[in-house]
Amino acid sequence: MDITRINKTAKPFIKWAGGKSQLLTEIDNEIPNFIKQNQFTYIEPFVGAGAVFFWIIQKYPNINKAIINDINSDLINTYRIIKENVEKLIQLLKIWEKEYHSLQNNIHEKKEYYYSKRKLFNKRQSDNITQAALFIFLNRTCYNGLYRVNSKNEFNVPIGSYKKPMICDEENLLTVSEVLQNVTILCGDFEKTLEYSENNTLFYLDPPYKPISDTSSFNSYTNKDFDDVEQIRLAKFCEKIDSLGYKWILSNSDVKGKNPNDNFFDELYGKFIIKRVLAKRNINANPNKRGELTELLITNSAYEKIVSIAQ
Repeated sequence: MDITRINKTAKPFIKWAGGKSQLLTEIDNEIPNFIKQNQFTYIEPFVGAGAVFFWIIQKYPNINKAIINDINSDLINTYRIIKENVEKLIQLLKIWEKEYHSLQNNIHEKKEYYYSKRKLFNKRQSDNITQAALFIFLNRTCYNGLYRVNSKNEFNVPIGSYKKPMICDEENLLTVSEVLQNVTILCGDFEKTLEYSENNTLFYLDPPYKPISDTSSFNSYTNKDFDDVEQIRLAKFCEKIDSLGYKWILSNSDVKGKNPNDNFFDELYGKFIIKRVLAKRNINANPNKRGELTELLITNSAYEKIVSIAQ
């Protein structure tokens, strides 16, 4: 997958709770040399803002196939529009950015503008380009860059306090569009991504995190909760990937850090390699609760199996 002609570095086009930019070195250390030194397929079943995806696809030109997936249809529509129709998306965002900035000294009209866009987004009756533009606009102007929906799948985050937020990052959107040109973009259940694996494949899995407290849940990315049943289903999926000889790396919260007696993940992934790494959380309603904590980086040891399949 040749993207060497791209001069700029693509980065996530939205803010997203649980972004992995700070853990890239730790994740890179878990990728075996056999994968790094040969052509491989890269699959990310929970792409979110894509911090790991954008980093890995630009660092390793030997990726011959890349597949990203997410169950959030609004997010995936935005990825697809950036890939297929970025110019029209930019045109619309530029208009809205100019209009929104002109209201910076009129709080009442600024709020009306924001909530009218939120209402329009939640109707989901606009064309795909408008819906993608609304998705980015709301992400850039809402409170703390948080994405959250209720049981009706309605985005319900209030307006943020940013005076003149960058709504249209034209340069990055154009760069992201170039990166996405040869990428397969899926929207659905994470298990479906297994269909795209072949020979030397690396999975990176970053599911909605298991909450470490009753008030720390940021997994309302869709109107369907990613609860313990789903976490267990994901663990079985990882076991299946391992049995097929593919390499995988998974991130999740360290519930044991909050409660030393909580062995949920230690038992669930007991036969794999569990590492605890320091991470910072910058998205929290309470600024005092942002800061360092430990997260889990779990991997399998499918090195020999990968080699045997590739030979």
